[in-house]
Amino acid sequence: MDSDSINNNLMKVTDEIQKACERVGRDPSTVKLIAVSKNFSAETIREAFVAGQYLFGENRVQELCTKMPLLPAEIEWHLIGTLQRNKVKNVVGKTALIHSVDSFSLAEEISKQAIKKDLLVNILLQVNIAGESAKHGFAPGKLMEEIKEICKLSRIKIKGLMTIAPLVDHPEKVRLIFRQLKILAESIENLQLPRVEMQELSMGMSDDFQVAVEEGATLVRIGSRIFGRRNY
Repeated sequence: MDSDSINNNLMKVTDEIQKACERVGRDPSTVKLIAVSKNFSAETIREAFVAGQYLFGENRVQELCTKMPLLPAEIEWHLIGTLQRNKVKNVVGKTALIHSVDSFSLAEEISKQAIKKDLLVNILLQVNIAGESAKHGFAPGKLMEEIKEICKLSRIKIKGLMTIAPLVDHPEKVRLIFRQLKILAESIENLQLPRVEMQELSMGMSDDFQVAVEEGATLVRIGSRIFGRRNY
């Protein structure tokens, strides 16, 4: 995809985010667009950066680490894919936010590696709102107890929640998923736990981000609407 197409796509997506905010009386500045650059080249990412996009999300640690040295230091990187514990040491300190923390053991490993590097790592807790067996994440009913233990880990800061909605033929069918994540975040906020701030809701992708924004998303993860179809 050429740079003009990427620029046009970014403008269209930004406009749709703004209109979704207007429909529910939100300030558009409260929603950040993460361009999902999985399987796209460093040059393609650079074209999006030149067009004004500076937040990018990668799914794999190795791909992230390969691309980072090739691209401007001003880019803010987010890890949005499943993170294995043995890869944590390679990602801590490289990303602004890890979206996909789906277990206490993973959070514990992130904290251990952060101690070694004398860092405080921002994370989101991934929640499997829909209860899909193929997806990772905390069960909503268990998270309220799990988070009380996770927040005791010294070198992590929980900034909010993330979810991946089921694939459906119409985005209205997943509106309740996004609404439930927002309600869960509010319940956690009321616990007033240390190093827990429910500031971010990472939810909504190319097919459903408008509904996610209407339901409170602060981070939307969009790939194909910006870069086109991936070359797997």
